[in-house]
Amino acid sequence: MTATEQALALTAAAADAAADKLARDLVAYDVSDQLVITDVFLICSAANDRQVRAVVDAVEERLLTMGVKPVRREGQREGRWVLLDFVDIVVHVLHEEERTYYSLERIWRDCPVVPVPAEAAAGPSGEAGR
Repeated sequence: MTATEQALALTAAAADAAADKLARDLVAYDVSDQLVITDVFLICSAANDRQVRAVVDAVEERLLTMGVKPVRREGQREGRWVLLDFVDIVVHVLHEEERTYYSLERIWRDCPVVPVPAEAAAGPSGEAGR
């Protein structure tokens, strides 16, 4: 993996914040060899529009405590797929239906997986993934 230490730290913090708001199926990919614009994509799901917004707010708040603000935010109004661009990492928070439809994992499956904290990888019931 060639993701920077900063990107890995931000990924861990963002994953932890998302998990605190019961985001599901968190997975992170080191896309640094494929893209020059960012190092890591963090992808997670939420059950409904309200939860998507809650996850987005939690991630932004956590990374703000680390001195990082998003340079770009897309999809906030619709609440179905929100993209937060923090330069070193890009966080995708998707409604479960959009996640299934767009299947981002299929696109990035050849990239190395970045480990997320065990607490973040575990679902709300404590089970890993879904």
